[in-house]
Amino acid sequence: FGYYPESVHVDKIYRTRENRNWCKERGIRISGPKLGRPPKNVSEEEKKQAHSDECFRNAIEGKFGQAKRRFSLNLVMTKLPETSITSIAITFLVVNLSKLLRQFLSLFLSLFTNNRTGELIKPPFINFDYTLNNFYVLKLIDLSENSWSKVA
Repeated sequence: FGYYPESVHVDKIYRTRENRNWCKERGIRISGPKLGRPPKNVSEEEKKQAHSDECFRNAIEGKFGQAKRRFSLNLVMTKLPETSITSIAITFLVVNLSKLLRQFLSLFLSLFTNNRTGELIKPPFINFDYTLNNFYVLKLIDLSENSWSKVA
């Protein structure tokens, strides 16, 4: 997008001198400890930064693991690089759609639950007694037999 990211969150194998120097030249911070002997005194700010970097990286790694386990990302065996890229992109599209669907379902179900007890409640816009009585008057249901009858 025309600029470099603020930080890069990588595994230990990518924290080489060459990669560190490349990132340093471009003003990119690499997550993780510096090379060499660890310092004796580490400031609270550096500890907080390292912790937040690890939390961010763990969330991303978890999403990759979920894509491998639940969405068959580990079964991509296409021959052409373009096909592999397309297959991976479709997998992450499905992962994102699944997350959106879960959020929508959660929102939808929260409309019908009582927050204090967690029980399902009747929607406020439907009066079940009134509806039942109207069906009985219109002969759509027969309450004596407790079964549905056809309208003649």
